[in-house]
Amino acid sequence: MDRRNFLRTVGATAAAAAVAETGVHANPFFMDKKKTGKKESGLHVRFLGTGAADWKGPDDRGEHRRLSSVLLDNRILIDFTPTDEDMLPEGCKPECIFYTHSHADHYNPEALLKLGVSKAYLGKTWLTRAWKSMNDASAKTGIPVPELVPLGIGETTVCGDIAITALPANHAINATEQALIYLIEKGPVRVIYATDTGGIMGVAARIAGIDPHVKDGTPITGLIMEATMGMGAKGDEDYRLFTHSSVNTVHRTVKMLLKRKRLIMQEGQYVYLTHLARTLHPTQAELDAQLPTPLKAAYDGLEVVF
Repeated sequence: MDRRNFLRTVGATAAAAAVAETGVHANPFFMDKKKTGKKESGLHVRFLGTGAADWKGPDDRGEHRRLSSVLLDNRILIDFTPTDEDMLPEGCKPECIFYTHSHADHYNPEALLKLGVSKAYLGKTWLTRAWKSMNDASAKTGIPVPELVPLGIGETTVCGDIAITALPANHAINATEQALIYLIEKGPVRVIYATDTGGIMGVAARIAGIDPHVKDGTPITGLIMEATMGMGAKGDEDYRLFTHSSVNTVHRTVKMLLKRKRLIMQEGQYVYLTHLARTLHPTQAELDAQLPTPLKAAYDGLEVVF
């Protein structure tokens, strides 16, 4: 399942059902560069892991999700744990990493040091704790700590041709740490990566330009959002409501953004769900069949180009 690939088709229904072996989501806007022989433009996203913290291994259905992490243009990571190591492309040497928060299913200092990145970006509210955990890991492994760069809400970091802006997440950690989601911009491409968060906070929407209250907003062109909780009423009533999103939360958000023209996607593009809880979601095949348009459940190894 990790290497599956939706075949290029004309109809969205056929696209959702088709499966191939290249690992690249291929439709008119998600082209497999191995097939075309052309260099891909846009923002390349590889899902290294798509699971929430309750994935400890294959479930009783034989399915498995690594802990949530993405790789941008083969050089920038968002979150990373040892579960994701085998999903890095062969020979990939990430330049830097951005962390959403300090929970162990997103942040692992030893795994970070072994990556050999030159910079690690994280919310300034947990910089001191990060320094301690990194130095402890360094003493254990003998690997030096990379440069740690603290981020404040609304701060933008430029990494080559990619700009990444820190936005506030609605996620409970402790009394002092503010979790982050990220606005990722590359040329005309503007994608929000939102995990872990209970919906998208008003401040985040205002900074990103997608708050309809602001007359002159700037629409995003893609969205990757967590759906830790399940589908339907059961998901909306889950106790994780204060810090995570359900499928319905994402769907309502997307419908509003589309209606208000704050999300403008190319025809055939999807909104991708990640950070799916093992205990709350059906199989990948059932998700593919049941999710409302334009939602799609990402899976480990999926590659898309926005």
